[in-house]
Amino acid sequence: MWIQILLIAAVIAIGAVFMRRTGADSHLAIRRLLYGGFVLVAIVSILFPQWLTWVANLVGVGRGTDLLLYALVVIFMVFVYTQSRKNAAQQRSLTLLARKLALLQASQDPQDRARRAAPDDGQPED
Repeated sequence: MWIQILLIAAVIAIGAVFMRRTGADSHLAIRRLLYGGFVLVAIVSILFPQWLTWVANLVGVGRGTDLLLYALVVIFMVFVYTQSRKNAAQQRSLTLLARKLALLQASQDPQDRARRAAPDDGQPED
């Protein structure tokens, strides 16, 4: 009984952290619905573990723990795919930014670049 209370509290706390708003959220409503559904399924599975076995038998899997493992493997693979896509997009953006910065610096006046690159020795310029 105590473990169920602890697990439910952990699922709710972690779900609340995932569902909070951040500045870069796209498709926020869909994410919140999916997280909310996940939290609900997790709580039902904790309270009624036989329910997961019943669902597993319904879809042709022997045990509820096997179904849970299969679902976690699929979710992990989706996560890895989305993170790799996001990483590739960030790398492209960073490359474009570096190119623009290099072109901007190359187009500056050569004397201005030399003055900026010279170390400041604390002496006033003449």
